[in-house]
Amino acid sequence: MGGTLGFTNPTTGGPSTITSANSVVTLSVPGVYDQPVQLQGYSADKAWSTDMLDLAETQIGVDGRMTAGYIFKTVKQTFSIQADSPSIQIFETIWAAMAQVRDIYWISGTIDLPSTGQSYVMIRGVLTAVKTIADALKVLQAKEYTIEWQLVQGSLQ
Repeated sequence: MGGTLGFTNPTTGGPSTITSANSVVTLSVPGVYDQPVQLQGYSADKAWSTDMLDLAETQIGVDGRMTAGYIFKTVKQTFSIQADSPSIQIFETIWAAMAQVRDIYWISGTIDLPSTGQSYVMIRGVLTAVKTIADALKVLQAKEYTIEWQLVQGSLQ
């Protein structure tokens, strides 16, 4: 009958889980971080999020006939980093480098999710938005940084 694709944890050999605590994210930025740097110190409630990706655009004519076409869109990903995380320096350094040259730096990245056996490669990204100062509530809140990727490719390990 075959295996139970997606239901075996490749790390433990047991059932797959939904933990994100063992995830690994690395970013590379030629000219800034030539070697991959690993993010750490995610916020308490989320490490990252991505927006839904529109795949098609539809139109319907006045006569009621619908047509559609595939469209290309960037993948918007927001990383949420604790206010005291050393990874804030990674994003702040990219931002400072962009400000200094008044141009963008291309970013590449990977995400490995051992709990589900999934891996993702992020291609040709740009830092597009930053939370300049952590919000100060009872304690300092996470800072967010958004990268828009040209392409995100996923696979099972």
